[in-house]
Formats: sequence, structure tokens, C-alpha cells
Amino acid sequence: MAFRGKVRQKWASPHDDSRPILVTKTQHQVSSAERALLVGVGWKRAPRFPGMPAGEQGRESLAELVELARSAGAEIAGTVFQMRDSADPATLVGRGKLDEIRAEATAHKAPLIIFDSNLSPVQQRNIEEATERRVIDRTQLILDIFARHARSREGQLQVELAQLNYMLPRLTGKGTTMSRLGGKSGGGGAGGAGGGAGRIGVRGPGEKKLETDRRRIRDRLRKIELSIDEIREQRALRREARNAIPLGTIALVGYTNAGKSTLFNALSRAEVLVSSRMFATLDPTIRALRLPSNRRVLVSDTVGFIRDLPKGLLTAFRATLEEVQEAALILHVSDVSNPHHDELDEEVDKILRELGVDGRPRLRVLNKMDRLAPDERRAIANGATRSSGASCAPVLVSALAGEGIEELLRRMDAEMPTDPVVTLSVRLPLAEGRTLAMIHALGRVLQSEIDDSHMRLDVEVPASVAKRLKLKEYAVEETFPRALSYD
Repeated sequence: MAFRGKVRQKWASPHDDSRPILVTKTQHQVSSAERALLVGVGWKRAPRFPGMPAGEQGRESLAELVELARSAGAEIAGTVFQMRDSADPATLVGRGKLDEIRAEATAHKAPLIIFDSNLSPVQQRNIEEATERRVIDRTQLILDIFARHARSREGQLQVELAQLNYMLPRLTGKGTTMSRLGGKSGGGGAGGAGGGAGRIGVRGPGEKKLETDRRRIRDRLRKIELSIDEIREQRALRREARNAIPLGTIALVGYTNAGKSTLFNALSRAEVLVSSRMFATLDPTIRALRLPSNRRVLVSDTVGFIRDLPKGLLTAFRATLEEVQEAALILHVSDVSNPHHDELDEEVDKILRELGVDGRPRLRVLNKMDRLAPDERRAIANGATRSSGASCAPVLVSALAGEGIEELLRRMDAEMPTDPVVTLSVRLPLAEGRTLAMIHALGRVLQSEIDDSHMRLDVEVPASVAKRLKLKEYAVEETFPRALSYD
């Protein structure tokens, strides 16, 4: 924001011999944000959820585009929405609608037009020529937001990779006027013969600037891919080091702005950036967490999903998505205060299927319960229990208020398939003080009693701890699970 103020002198009428009147303009705010007109398209025959009227999904997507544009720093000048049977191959919306869009952009003084669809290079070029304004589509807007929020070196490289892949087919040239001539092409001079007087072997139009730009982009793409592969190898080594200690990983996934980072902070007491803007968190964050059974796990916060997320972005952001693919348990976080959260959850399910992790153990978390009225909370709680059963019911939480976190930790402990908790009866010599201390530190003692010079314990410990402490040697007969045999 900037403030502009101007002082100017205004003289009175020539017939008035009074002194000059000093007029001062009132200070006002001038926004530095770029004004943008948003354009959405709804399809009359598009598949939709039961009870949803035609075009409603397109209008919701346009409302989401408003939030995306604000996250990118744009000032929303207005919106235009059109219902169509099918897309116009040349302009998406048709020539008549383009005239209306141009008039709206002129009336609202918007130099930028953002389409809530993925435009082909031909469509984007035709729309720019018809409207005489800069035009970007949904994918380019998301890439811009990603570029703003990427903090790590890998995240920045992945954004650049996705941007260059998007830009490459959209480069346009100006024909021979952009050629790089290798030599003079004029008539023969004293030393020239026929074709020109340039150096031998370099006469002719040479390489066009368009071709040069494409070659440079391809060279840069290769360098970025090599750099990302090196970072991936380093991350794989770190993951192997983590896997040497049997700690399961829990990944938080969900639609963007569902409150994943707030929940992550509530679970791990981390200080991850929390923002209402979309895609505020891009780089993966991992923290260790101790569950009620004293079992330690790793919790990973991931990038938020969004409808129509381009496949190029899924490919680019492998850093976050690999944590989802390696996770033993997935926490699917939903913003239950959003009236369309079921549709948004379906979009998340679709992306998880594309990642090949739809069969992974999953626990649904209904977040932002504090925004609901008491009767709405009861209805959602009863409906979730009836539809899924008590054991598979979603967990109702408010990450901001801290409600339901203890129940969520208990359910995470029960659903976590890695390093299961086992119940054992052991009889340890009192001289084994270190083993007794480790059992108390890493497990939970259900019952204990002194038996001569021994301590008899009923304990719950992770399977890895039972193996590491060799509790089989002290187990009471028939109480040590066969699955933990390590002979």
C-alpha cells in the first residue's frame, strides 16, 4: 500500500482580485495489488452430486478461484460466469462472451483476466488478442502461489520445474523477424558471390530466438531434474536412517485450508505456519510424537489438495507426496464447517487414488467443530457413528480450540499398524534395573508385584521394544506372542 497526496494552487476567477486559494487533496490509499477479472465456466451436462443444480459446482469453483487470486496478491475487480454445453475449441467461451468479458475488464479497469479452467496455448493466445489483456488460467495461478510460498531449496526447484514445463508449449515467436542471422544476406559485394557476404558456413536465417528460448528451457529442465534427483537421494538416505529405528509415519492430508497445519501444531506442539490463505504450507514438515501407549511415531504435514490439481504439480511436488506414499497411517482432515465438505473429500480421495495409496489405513478427522452450532455437532456425531460404526467413526476435533485431541491420539494409537503394542507378563530380577526402567519409559505397566528377588509385571510395550529388551527370556510361560519370536 502507498499513500499519495498532492498539493496544488487553484486561482480564483480572473474577475476576482482575491488572493490565491490553496486547495489540498485528501490523502487516500492506493493499492499496489494487480486488479483481476475472474471468469468461470459451468457445464450443463457435467456429472454432479445428488441434489446439486447444474452449474453449482462451477460457481463453487469460481468462489474458490477468488480465494486463490487473493492468496496470489490480486485485487478482485469482478467475476463473470457462463453456462455452456461444451467448450469452444478456439476461445473456450465463444466470441460473443469474449466481447462481454472485454467490456467488463474495461469497466472495472482490470489489466489481468484469470480463467477458472485450464486453457490450451491456442485458447490463451486467442483470448489475449480478443481482450487485449494479459490472460492466465487456473494452473498458472496455482503455480504463482506455489512460487510465493516455497521456502526450501527443493520446493523452489520443483516450482521452477512445473513453471518451465507449463511455459514450454506456450512460447510464441515473431517469425523471421526474430531470426539470428549468421552473416549478411544482402547482395554480393566485392568479396561476396550471389547469396551473401557473410562468413562461409554461417549464411542464412540461422536459429530463431524462439528456438533458442526453447533450447535454454530444455537445458534448464535437465539441470533442475538432476538437482531434484540428488535431493531425493539424500532424502531417501535420511528415510533409511529413520527406518533403522522402527518409527511409523503418519501423514496428514486434506483439502487446502482444512486446518491441517493447525492440527499438526496441536499434535506435535510445533510452530508450523498457520494461515487462512490457500497453499500456505508447501514444504513437508516432520515431527516426532509419542502416542498414549508410549509408542513413538513421526507425523508429517503435507501440501493441501485442491480440485483439478494439475498432474504436473503432482509430479513436481514429490517431496511432500512421498511422505504420503510412505505413511503407515493417513489422517484425512476435513473442514466440517464447510457445507460442501463431502465433495471436497471426494476430490482428496481421487488424488489419493492417483498416488496409489487409497488402500492404506486411513482415519478421518472432522476439524473445525467449534464453528458449528450444538445441534449441528450432535447431528454430525450421530450420523458419523451410524454410517461407519463406533470403531471406524471419524474423530471430531477442533484443532484451534484443542477439543478432541486426546481422543484423536487414542484412535491414532489404535489404528497405527506399524510396531503394534503387545501385552506381556514378565518376571524380571530386581538386579535388571536398566530393563525395568526402559519398560517404564517406553511402555505402560498395567500391574506389578514383588516376587522374592524378582519383579512380576503385566505390561503393554511396542513389539520393537520387546525384541530389543529381549523380554522373551523373562516372559511367563504362554504369554509371549509367537509373532515376536526372534530365534
